Amino acid sequence: MGSWYYVGVDVGSASVRAALVSPDGQLRRTAEEPIAVHEPCVDHYEQSSTEIWSKCCQTVKRVTEGVDAACVRGIGFDGTCSLVVLDQQFRPLAVNLAGVCDRNVVMWMDHRAAAQASRITACRHTLLQRVGGVMSPEMQPPKLLWLKENLPDSCWTRAAHFFDLPDFLSWKATGSLSRSLCTLVCKWTYSASEGWDDTFWSAIGLEDLIEDSYARIGSQVCCPGAAVGRGLTAAAAADLGLNEGTAVGASLIDAHAGGIGVLGADVSGLHLPCEHQPLTARMALICGTSSCHMAVSREPLLVPGVWGPYLSAMLPGLWLNEGGQSATGKLLDHVVKGHAAFRQLEEQAEHSGRHIYTQLNLHLQQMSTDATHLEQLTTHLHIWPDFHGNRSPLADQTARGTLGSRHIIAAMTEAGHDITTLFLCGGLSKNTLFVQTHANTTGLPVVLPAEREAVLLGAAVIGACASSDCTSIPEAMRKMSRVGRVVRPNPELQSFYRRKYSVFLRLYQHQKECVSLMED
Repeated sequence: MGSWYYVGVDVGSASVRAALVSPDGQLRRTAEEPIAVHEPCVDHYEQSSTEIWSKCCQTVKRVTEGVDAACVRGIGFDGTCSLVVLDQQFRPLAVNLAGVCDRNVVMWMDHRAAAQASRITACRHTLLQRVGGVMSPEMQPPKLLWLKENLPDSCWTRAAHFFDLPDFLSWKATGSLSRSLCTLVCKWTYSASEGWDDTFWSAIGLEDLIEDSYARIGSQVCCPGAAVGRGLTAAAAADLGLNEGTAVGASLIDAHAGGIGVLGADVSGLHLPCEHQPLTARMALICGTSSCHMAVSREPLLVPGVWGPYLSAMLPGLWLNEGGQSATGKLLDHVVKGHAAFRQLEEQAEHSGRHIYTQLNLHLQQMSTDATHLEQLTTHLHIWPDFHGNRSPLADQTARGTLGSRHIIAAMTEAGHDITTLFLCGGLSKNTLFVQTHANTTGLPVVLPAEREAVLLGAAVIGACASSDCTSIPEAMRKMSRVGRVVRPNPELQSFYRRKYSVFLRLYQHQKECVSLMED
């Protein structure tokens, strides 16, 4: 293989993946390795940064086997917005009461800091406007506060470096302590124009992080895709099987990498409402363990219950709003695997050679008299599936139900967004029923990328930018992303979903009234 390539590395919730990507955005090779998730108690989810880096090295070596290392022009990393804790010597520190140092990562979906998040929200600091007015336990300030209050000696006082996982990967690769604007702005309350806000950290009881110009959480910041340090260190190059000095792009949160991997595709001739419109008419929906709804605007738009606006957190010069659902793929797995007929479904899938969800979708088609109107099966069935709180647009960590993508888009539209087309990627985008249901529910066409592993492609895009082969992220997006298929909404089902949506709104209001009565 004698061409130029870029490597994209994606650290998800349960696995590490890598891809060898050509300059035109084709994934030539991919590799995947599992990573352990530890759940010592309810709402506590932990991982090991040592294991994560080891799996990064294994997957990169597999996709570059037989490739001249000089042909790999750049590498980019993305990861979940999990919290990594290291001591002064960059050794892992335990984030658990058991004192297991190897488990030094508080995962993004860890909700141990729910009480701390509520207290931060109660401070009513003006900075909270950037996060929809409510601090989520999935962000880093409440997690940091939990560590200070619950592990003051074994962790907090010994910790010298708190990294967002994507920044940990960049540091491990380059030795640079510089953080990405993507992670700091979206999960740490940093402002691209104003920097850190001393009054916020003092108000929530974390004033000690202000010391040494915020050295423990990031005193150096760079834009996504910018070249970090001097590229790969000798040690990292040996670990990854690449050349020392190979360009490393400033990292991204995994959802944002997915957004970069899909939003730039050329839609000419597809008769989509976003054709001849700016990127602000597009929404990226990254569907995996959870779901993220990413939309950009030219001016800052405050959307209640939705994170942002964040300047240049994903695309330079544009403001990002990020909605989401805390449990999507994980929730589907929970519901399906907890059903009394799951073992029967497993047997049928094994006998037919089909994936479990393919078998389940086929069963739904057999139940329905019309395969194009499967939604009619739920005419009198209304499920409230927020089992892990509502991230957006209700921003209610205690909620047990979600109104889904339609509700999020409605909130963004009301605030000033003009979203006309959805661009889906992630594991659930491979489920045809899931995709068609999103088109039908929202009434918007759905674009699926030619390269279905769009998150990996997004990681490779920032590697291409770091190499200087592309001068900007938008240029790299145009060169490397392509449309695969368009799924359009069924017009006959629009009235059905309007009624369904109305029912959900009434259910939520009823739930809030019941909770209010119980509290009184």
